[in-house]
Amino acid sequence: MRAARKEGEKSPCYYQLGLDGRQNGSSTEWKEWLPPGPDPDPDPDPGPGPGPGASAQAEGKAGAARSWLSWCPSLRTLLLDLLLIYISVPFLIRLFPILLTKFVFLNFLAFPFFVDLRRPELLLNNTISLYLTTEPGITVGIWHTIPGSRGAEAQGKDQRWYEEALADAHPVIIYLHGNGGTRAASHRIQFLKTMGAADFHILALDYRGYGDSSGYPTETGFTTDVLALYDWVKARSGNSSILFWGHSLGTGIATNVARRLQEERGVQVDAVILESAYTNIREAAAHIPITKPYRQFPGFGYLILDSLALGNMFFCNDENVKVLACPLLILHAEDDTVLPAQLGRKLFETARSTYKDKTKVKFITFPEKLGLGHDYISFNPELPALVKDFLNIK
Repeated sequence: MRAARKEGEKSPCYYQLGLDGRQNGSSTEWKEWLPPGPDPDPDPDPGPGPGPGASAQAEGKAGAARSWLSWCPSLRTLLLDLLLIYISVPFLIRLFPILLTKFVFLNFLAFPFFVDLRRPELLLNNTISLYLTTEPGITVGIWHTIPGSRGAEAQGKDQRWYEEALADAHPVIIYLHGNGGTRAASHRIQFLKTMGAADFHILALDYRGYGDSSGYPTETGFTTDVLALYDWVKARSGNSSILFWGHSLGTGIATNVARRLQEERGVQVDAVILESAYTNIREAAAHIPITKPYRQFPGFGYLILDSLALGNMFFCNDENVKVLACPLLILHAEDDTVLPAQLGRKLFETARSTYKDKTKVKFITFPEKLGLGHDYISFNPELPALVKDFLNIK
């Protein structure tokens, strides 16, 4: 007999599983079933929920995610555009070498802006502005700074007085600046101050296409401009010595003109000084910072460097110095990050190997601690003494 159920004890029921695959032959599986007990509490206390701070934080994260996702297509498009431009530039340069002349000459960067080049007295003492026609249709702007020892006499004098002063036996520098800017750039102003105070005449011109000069920049045009200025100075300077001082891009112009004078006229300029020089424009382009992103680009030499020749830009200092016989001084700062000092040293070695009189070639470097870089050798107070010593000027 079954034991009597205790009070409150639920009576078990038994149910037979249907034919759902759980029958085993003739045996039937039986399972005990108990009636369900009372329903659980429909509204149990869930405990403290997330506060308003947590909700705001979650909403902020969701908003940030949505914002990032909305930027993804734009960012991807921008990166693809930049990649396309990067890849296209070398091919465009090869197809249109004239584009490369813009990067080499930078004459469109006419800094400092808002300067009246006709009024150098606003920036310098003992300086006048003049204009010279170098060939039909081409006029170049020039500043003439006289030796500091004659500054008092120069007050209120006109251009004719300045021209006559060129024959006073003080040496004359024809200053040939680098690319970009005008003759009023700050480091060029400093050069005029430094060497003017050292009792040099200085004639600083803006080549065709630069500053207030007419025409368009070309290597052959620059040579024509400087030859015309040399002839103008020579006609007025009597026995005063004349030297070319080229800086950066201007070093190639200086040696071009000196070579032309020597080969075509048999005239040897009194001296050539090259500041922050290079061997040739092709090798210079391989070192300047602007080409760094492309140095590992397949075809860099063919697409970019070889295109310089297609644009008629050579500036072959290394070939020119093999011909020269005049005194040659090369100046370079060890911390030059535009044209590294190794280029100046290589040019010096080329010149020294071909000069018969080795004493005519000198290379001076300025230590990194001076911080002179590419443009500021003229800020070194020892520069005039170094130059005068080389030129044997007391």
